Amino acid sequence: MAMRVTGMYSGLDTETIIQELVAAKQTKVDDLKKEQTKLEWKQTAWKDLNTKITKFYKGSLENMVYQSSYMKKKTTSSNDNLVSIITKDAAMDSVQEMEINKLAKAGYLTGGVITDKDGKKVTSGSKLVDKLGIASGSKFAINASGKTVDITVDENTTISDVVSRLQEAGVKASFDAKNQRLFIGSEGTGAASDFTITADNSDGLAAMEKLGILTYGSGGNDDQVLAAYKKWAEMSDADKHSAIDSRTASLLKTYTAERDSLVKQIESLNKSQDTLVEEFKKEFTDSTIFDDVAASDFADKLSARIAELKQSQKDAQAVIDDENASAEDKAAAQETLNKSKSELSYLEGYQSNTETIASSQKRVDELNQDYIKADGTAGTKTVEEATAYVENRISQAKDMVADYAAKKAAYDAKPASERAVKTDGQDAEIVLNGATFTSDSNTFEINGLTITCKGVTTGGEKITLTTENDVSGIYDMIKGFIKEYSDLINEMDKLYNADSAKGYDPLTDEEKDSMSDKEVEKWETKIKDALLRRDSTLNTVSSAMKEIMASSFTVNGKTMSLADFGIETLGYFNAADNEKNAYHINGDADDENVKSKTNTLQEMISSDPDSVVAFFTQLGKSLNSKVKDLMGRTDYSSSNTVYDDKKMKTDYDSYTTKIKEAEKKLQDYEDKWYSKFSRMETALAKLQSNSSAITGLLGGS
Repeated sequence: MAMRVTGMYSGLDTETIIQELVAAKQTKVDDLKKEQTKLEWKQTAWKDLNTKITKFYKGSLENMVYQSSYMKKKTTSSNDNLVSIITKDAAMDSVQEMEINKLAKAGYLTGGVITDKDGKKVTSGSKLVDKLGIASGSKFAINASGKTVDITVDENTTISDVVSRLQEAGVKASFDAKNQRLFIGSEGTGAASDFTITADNSDGLAAMEKLGILTYGSGGNDDQVLAAYKKWAEMSDADKHSAIDSRTASLLKTYTAERDSLVKQIESLNKSQDTLVEEFKKEFTDSTIFDDVAASDFADKLSARIAELKQSQKDAQAVIDDENASAEDKAAAQETLNKSKSELSYLEGYQSNTETIASSQKRVDELNQDYIKADGTAGTKTVEEATAYVENRISQAKDMVADYAAKKAAYDAKPASERAVKTDGQDAEIVLNGATFTSDSNTFEINGLTITCKGVTTGGEKITLTTENDVSGIYDMIKGFIKEYSDLINEMDKLYNADSAKGYDPLTDEEKDSMSDKEVEKWETKIKDALLRRDSTLNTVSSAMKEIMASSFTVNGKTMSLADFGIETLGYFNAADNEKNAYHINGDADDENVKSKTNTLQEMISSDPDSVVAFFTQLGKSLNSKVKDLMGRTDYSSSNTVYDDKKMKTDYDSYTTKIKEAEKKLQDYEDKWYSKFSRMETALAKLQSNSSAITGLLGGS
């Protein structure tokens, strides 16, 4: 950029002169920018219109193409307060009778009031052993949707911990501190989503009672507990032996799997040891530590070397950390440290693997000696463990059965307001045409009907379900299509017939600065509204669509048009500007222009639906095909685009290049003039200096 000078010596306003000289070329740059801006606005206008055309094409127009879209069904019920129906198009015409026997319910437990040992209130952080007096080791379990989670109480277990464990089982659970109760609910409705909470022994049952989650009596969770333990308490000798055999078989399976897993682990670790030794010898060629791993003192040598390496690391690190050590000593120490770390990782890995192999082999030997015989049958300890388990279950069961009456009596003595209440989850049940159906929710999917129950029938009531063709559905679909087409064609006509914006161009920044924001907005809106005025592409698209809509099609040997269905325009003189090509359905209650006329379309749907479907599918296919062609990919446009978007982008990029080139030329031209004036000022400065010198020599003042 040339140096910019003032007219110090010439007395000229050089800045103004230069700006006037370059003004013509600045105008060229501004014109290019204005044309690019108009193109950008035009791209936006087309993009907005194309979006609406695409929506019409993929929405209501596509529905008109397929006969299945017209096969609308509806189902009415004789009692909408008890049932709602969604009808699929595949549902058959029918009149059916239905009874609703049960609604689906979620399982829900409102816990009894919880108090601590002193009769005081508890918090979510209260420890069960300390505050509630629950025995440490007490255990109970929750089963929800087939998943069982055990809850074992220890010294640190809190009410909050119990809530968390309940939630892990897949139920909703919370503690209400205000009301001092646990609340538990199943995640879903239906019997399969219900939950049960049970205990294995008296301590577990006592824990449940103190937590307020034990319910005695009919429907309570004690029923399952009592029934299960009566089975054990009253077990015959034959059943006892059978239980021991079953437990033995289960334990044998567990121990066999454990042994086999350990054997595989040992094999894998032995291979790892061999690989580790090979890699070590390659890296530490001067080491002899692994020369005789079978020696009796190998383990001691390995431990000694590990200790030696650890001490070496400490010594090296001390040198590195010593501020007085030389750089050479620190470098040597760092090298020693790195080498010892690498060697130590090998040796410690080998030592750890060796210990694991030894402990695993010890357990394998123990299993083979005491738990599993050579022939694969159960060993002595397996049988002993199984027998002890069964004997313990029988003993616990006898204690619980004997204690049941006393516990229930104590529970019954509590005020009803403090007891736990359990509502069982249940499936919904309906009877449809004499057949019984159940569901884990209140919704049934049956033969094309989605039936949602809202209450139960009483007094022998039967709900009548009537499924038939939905005349209003077909009408609404056609109405929606006509309205969307008309709105779209109205917009096209408005854009095509817009007032001229001749004399209006996008404003420069300087021009905007001289106007208010409202004035700028009004100016630009004038231009934007006229961007597609008399646009040839727009005319092609709208004319093609209008032509199809005005076409006739043969239905059952009869030539028919939209007018035969009472669908017409308002006429050239009756329609508002830019609405002359819009269609109206005679008798449409929502259309003020034609609502007083006879609704021919509705009558024909009722009397001759086949003709209606035949005509509109032909119309839909024809219009769909035409719009598809208009939106096809070309050298100038992308797919699903009716305008030349690719060409517009190319033109926009071309403007960008031209603007850069024009701005460069403008800058060069401006710099040229600044350079000329600078030289002139320099020359004048010299001339003035020389004149002053001559005057001085001649004795001038």
